[in-house]
Amino acid sequence: MTPALTTTAVPQATRLARLHRYWLATNYLGAAQLYLRDNFLLERPLQAADIKPRLLGHWGTQPGLNLVYAHLNRLVQDTDAGVLLVTGPGHGAPAILANLFLEGTLGEVDPQYPLHRTGLEQLIRQFSWPGGLPGHLGPGTPGQIQEGGELGYCLAHAYGAALDNPDLLVACVVGDGEAETGPLAAAWHSNKYLNPATSGAVLPILHVNGYKLSGPSIFGRMSDEELRHLFTGYGYQVRFVSGSEPHQVHAAMWQALDWAHAEICGIQEHARLGLLDGVPAWPMLILQTPKGWTCPLTVDGQAVENTSHAHQLPVADPATQPRQLAALETWLRSYRPQDLCRPLTGALCEELLSGCPTGEHRLGLNPHANGGQLLVPLKLPNLCDYGVMVPSPGGATAAATHKLASFLRDVFRRNEDARNFRVVCPDETASNRMAPLFEVTQRAWLGSLHETDECLGPEGRVMEVLSEHTCQGWLEGYLLTGRHGVFCCSEAFISLVDTMLSQYANWLKASQEVPWRQPLASLNYLLTSHVWRPDHNGHPVPSFLNAVAAVKSVARVYLPPDANSLLAVLDCCLRSRDAINLIVASQAPQPQWLGIEAARDHCKRGISAWHWAGHESSSDSHPHPDLVLACAGEVPTTETIAAAALLRQHLPTLRLRVVNVVDLLALMAPDAHPPGLPEAAFLGLFSADAPVIFAFHGYPALIHELLHHRPGPARFHVRGYLGEGHTTTTPFDTLVLNNMSRYQLVMAALDRITPQPNGPALAQFCQQKLTEHAAYIREHGVDMPEMRCE
Repeated sequence: MTPALTTTAVPQATRLARLHRYWLATNYLGAAQLYLRDNFLLERPLQAADIKPRLLGHWGTQPGLNLVYAHLNRLVQDTDAGVLLVTGPGHGAPAILANLFLEGTLGEVDPQYPLHRTGLEQLIRQFSWPGGLPGHLGPGTPGQIQEGGELGYCLAHAYGAALDNPDLLVACVVGDGEAETGPLAAAWHSNKYLNPATSGAVLPILHVNGYKLSGPSIFGRMSDEELRHLFTGYGYQVRFVSGSEPHQVHAAMWQALDWAHAEICGIQEHARLGLLDGVPAWPMLILQTPKGWTCPLTVDGQAVENTSHAHQLPVADPATQPRQLAALETWLRSYRPQDLCRPLTGALCEELLSGCPTGEHRLGLNPHANGGQLLVPLKLPNLCDYGVMVPSPGGATAAATHKLASFLRDVFRRNEDARNFRVVCPDETASNRMAPLFEVTQRAWLGSLHETDECLGPEGRVMEVLSEHTCQGWLEGYLLTGRHGVFCCSEAFISLVDTMLSQYANWLKASQEVPWRQPLASLNYLLTSHVWRPDHNGHPVPSFLNAVAAVKSVARVYLPPDANSLLAVLDCCLRSRDAINLIVASQAPQPQWLGIEAARDHCKRGISAWHWAGHESSSDSHPHPDLVLACAGEVPTTETIAAAALLRQHLPTLRLRVVNVVDLLALMAPDAHPPGLPEAAFLGLFSADAPVIFAFHGYPALIHELLHHRPGPARFHVRGYLGEGHTTTTPFDTLVLNNMSRYQLVMAALDRITPQPNGPALAQFCQQKLTEHAAYIREHGVDMPEMRCE
C-alpha cells in the first residue's frame, strides 16, 4: 500500500477538501452496503437486478458517524492521541464498516477485504448477508467494545473504558433517540467519577438529527439554549456543531475537536500537577445535522431528508418501483463513486486514504478495543489467610460478605500499582458488610465534600451510583478494555440489567469465535440481600438466576453454602476468563459448615455429598441411599442440614444422603453444558432411583429444567421460591410460606420414602412445630430461637 500523504504540512484548506472527499466515499460505501448486490461502482445504469433481494428496512445511512470518524482521524494525525470510538446509534454498522475498510483495518483482520476494488466489492456485497458481515456492530468488528443492538449503554461503556487509562480518549457518539433512554440519562453523571489525574477522558458527542423511527426526538425539539442549560447542569462545557452545508460543517467540526482536545489536555495537566478541585467541566459536542443528511429530499412526493422517513431506508423499494430506482441512482452518484478506485489497477485512490492514521493509531486497531491483549492477571492473596475456623460442621458463625471483603481489600492492595481492579455497586457496600474495603480505598467521588462525609475521594476504587445500568455499563467497559472487577448488588434490584446481561453474553459467545479477540477477565456478580434475607430491600425475586442460566454456554451460577465456600468461589471467578459468574451470598451471619481446604475442594467439584450430614454406613450391604436431601444456597443448606438431623434422630435406620450443590450448572448433562457432571459422577451422588428432596434458592422450575436430561428426573422434588412472603414477616416464616422450612422438607421426604415405624409421629411433630411457629411470631414478632438461621 502507498504510504499516507503528509498531513500537518498540507494546508488546512487542502486537508478539509480531502476530508470532504473521504466523507463522500464513506457515505457512498455505507449506502451501497444497504442496497447493492452488483454494479458496485455504478459503471453502468442502475438496474433492478443490481438491488439486494432483501432490503434491511431497519437500517439507515449514517453520514453523521462518517463525519465524526473522519475528523477523529484528522485529530489523531495531528496530535497522536490514542482514540477509542464508541458508537451508540444502533444502525451504525454500514458507516463504521466503511471507515474500517478505508483505513485498512478490516482487510488486516479478514483478507477478503483488501484495500482494492475487490475488497470494496466484497464489503458491499457481504453486508448483512448470510455468511458475510453482520448487520450490527459486534465482536467481529475491529475497534468495537459495544454491541450495536440495544440502546442506552454507550456512555457508561465509554466511561468504564476511560477509567485508569490515563492516555486514552474515548469519543462516544450518542444518538438523540438513544439519549431518551433511562440508562443513558443516568450515565451523563459519570463525569463526576472520572479522575483526570489517573484516568483518560470521554468526549460525548450528542448527535441531534431530530427524529427517531416514526417521530421527532425530544432533544431534536429542544432549543439550543435548553440543551446548553441541560448539559451545563450535568457539568459539561457544551459546543455546538450545526448545519446542513457540508463544507461549513467540516470547518466547524475541525475547530470543535481542536477545542475539545485542548480542554481535555488542560484539565488533565492541571489534575496531574495535583491541582484538581472538584468535578472538571469536561467538554462535549452537540452535532446538529439533518436526519438522512445528503439523502434524497423527496421520494415519490414524500419528504425524506430531515424527516423520520430517513430513519430507515430513504428509498424503500427501488427493485420494483422504477422512479425509486432512478432516485436511488441519482443519490448514490452524488457521492462520486467513480473517484474511489484507479480504473486500470483497481487500487483505491491514495489521496482518499491519506486522511487515515496508520498502525495502532487507527481507530479500528486501538489496542484497548481488544482488551484481552492488554490483560494483566490479578495478584491474588492466599485464601487460607482469610478462612473461618470451623471446628466442626455448624460449629462457627460468620457473615460471609464481611470475610470476603477482607479478601477483596487485599486484592486492591496487591494490585495497587497495576490499577486494574474495581468494585461497582449501586449503594450498598457498607450495608453488605463490606466495610473492610474502605481500609485501603474510598468511594470514587470528585464532588463537593461535607465534614460528615465518609470514605469519599477522587482516588476511590469503589464506584457507587444508584443506577444498576450505569454500574453494569462501567464494569463492561472496564473489562472489555482489559481490566478486572466485581459488581455487588442486592438480588432485589439486579434484574434491572437482565437485557444487558443477555447482550454481554452474546458478545462473549461471538468473541470466542473471532480468532483475533483475546480472552477477557470474567464479569462477576455478587448478589446479596437475597430473596430469603431481603433486609427490607423491596421484594426480591430470584429471577436473575434464570437469566444467567439461560446463557449457560458462558455462564456459571454459584451458590456457596458458607463464608469459606464464598472465598473459594470468588478466587476461582477472578482467575476465570470469558465467563459470566453469578454468586449469591448473604451478608447476615450464617452457620459455617466447611473449613477452607474442604471448601476449596467442594467448589472445585461443584457438587459433593456431605456424608457427615447424612446417615450412610460404609459397611452397609445396600450402599444406595433410601433418600437424598439436596440443597443449593445458604439458607436452603441450613434448612436441609436441620431436616437431615431430624430424620437421623427419628428414623435411625433410614439410609440418608445429603448432597450440596455450589456450582448450579454442574447439574446439567455435559452435552448441554460441558462443565456439567459426567453421568457416572451424577449417579454416584444422586443414585439412579432414590427420591430426591431438593431445597433450592430460586424458582423450582429452574432445577427441573437443568435436570431434564438426567436419569429419572421425576424423582426430584424441588422446594424453592414460590413468590410468597412479600408481606411483613420473619425469615423463617418466609421459608414456611414457600414450603421450604426444615419441617416441610421432612414431611415431603416422609411422603416419598417407604413407610417408617416412626414416620407418623415425626410428621405430627413437624406439624406441631409449624403451629407453634405461627403463634410465636404473632406474639413476639421474631422467630423461635431454634428456628433462627443466624
